[in-house]
Amino acid sequence: MTIFLVIYDRHRGELVSITPYTPSERARAEHERLEVELDSVNRKLGREVVLLEADGEDDLRKTHARYFKNLRELVAG
Repeated sequence: MTIFLVIYDRHRGELVSITPYTPSERARAEHERLEVELDSVNRKLGREVVLLEADGEDDLRKTHARYFKNLRELVAG
């Protein structure tokens, strides 16, 4: 399993970044998530900051497509 730090801009409806971490880097990933989320709140950036686990990025793109596709692509399936 890989842990992914996903940063999504709600206002623009687009992915800002995705960073993979190994399971042994979980504490670092959680620390980064908290720092980015606090910065987003303090600066009123409207970003969604989440940690997600998946076997790989391809699987993550299937299970959490809303972070990777625009509205038209999501509706089309």
